[in-house]
Amino acid sequence: MLAIAIITGIIGFLIVLAFGYSFEYLVVRKYSTNSPLFVDYYYWVYVFGFGLTMYNILEAYCQSIRRPVFATFLKEVEWRVLILILVILFATGVINDFGLFIKLYALTYPCIALTMLIYLISTGSFKLNFKISFVTKRIRKILFRFTGVVYFSIVVSMLSQVFDSLVIGSVVEDGLTNLAIFTFAQLMTSVIQAPQRGVINVSVAHLANAWKQKDLKKISDIYTRSSINLLIISLLLFCLIALNFVDAVHFFKLKPEWALGFSAFIVMGITRVIDLGTGVNAQVIATSKYWRFETWSGVILLIIILPLSYLFAKAYGIVGPPIAGLISYAIYNGIRIYFLWKKFALFPFNIKTAYNIVLAAVAFFSTYFLFKEMHCFWALVGRSVFFAALYITGVIYLKMSPDIKPVLEAVLNRTPWGKKK
Repeated sequence: MLAIAIITGIIGFLIVLAFGYSFEYLVVRKYSTNSPLFVDYYYWVYVFGFGLTMYNILEAYCQSIRRPVFATFLKEVEWRVLILILVILFATGVINDFGLFIKLYALTYPCIALTMLIYLISTGSFKLNFKISFVTKRIRKILFRFTGVVYFSIVVSMLSQVFDSLVIGSVVEDGLTNLAIFTFAQLMTSVIQAPQRGVINVSVAHLANAWKQKDLKKISDIYTRSSINLLIISLLLFCLIALNFVDAVHFFKLKPEWALGFSAFIVMGITRVIDLGTGVNAQVIATSKYWRFETWSGVILLIIILPLSYLFAKAYGIVGPPIAGLISYAIYNGIRIYFLWKKFALFPFNIKTAYNIVLAAVAFFSTYFLFKEMHCFWALVGRSVFFAALYITGVIYLKMSPDIKPVLEAVLNRTPWGKKK
């Protein structure tokens, strides 16, 4: 399967590259006015895309052999460190050519894909077999049908995630400047989303096994725990960033225009909290016998988000697509929640979900009004410490999640006094 996936990925990339070359004139026509730099570095997008493709294939392989941690580390840590190094080198003048910066940036995903390949080879896990097995031949029709639906789902998901950037670069006046502001806000939002990818990587294999054993209780447990745990983490990160967003831009002497992305961040942040707070509903559906429904719900998302993003971008600028995303993802997750409740009596929420939202709101506004007139480094520290202490204490005291105690005990055991005890 690994060999088939790699070969298919390379063929698919070459097809996309051929289409990109054939329709380059359309890209030039749509983006040359508002986003000319995108046209200048058009083909470097494909270098970046090839690295991303290979990484995603190897990441999926790591999940299937139950080694998801290193793959998550590469995406969430190594890739960001590489970007940080590039930014520092460019800011300090070591890299004094913007074109070189873009080209090196395009090589970051090929770099982590190569790191993943070296890791798999060194652990003896990278085994290519180009001979089609008897089992594969016997179930090839099912495989084609399944992978076709999954592929379509991924296309739908990716398009819904990147369409807002395409629209801003195309229809909003001074496209690249506004896209830079939007991307900065989006980057801050991705910090909120990071824990979700880790939970998904860990949960998929367990969900698949639970469906195989028809263990609905275990599936329900994974579903509800993922919901409350991701809600706690997402609210913590969202509120911390929201409280410090504007002051951090000014204190660290970033471009003042980036503070204009605060409204977009708030809307996108709420969207991510909703998405994380509904738990691993997509993975529960995708590993069940109703896996096709995940595709159709994605189509509904696409039907809603594409026209809304375009219309709202023209009407409200960079805040428009996030509003469209908030509406679309609320409906999208609502449909999936209802489906799982109707089919399997699975529901991710309980009374502690409401308690958690109220607790986060109380902690947020208490922190905001207490530090409202402070605008310095210690204000950033004070807000962060006060909110985190208030919120986390409330989460622990109210026993919001059954996983809190084991985590605290594990952390305590790593400390010197914990070991002595």
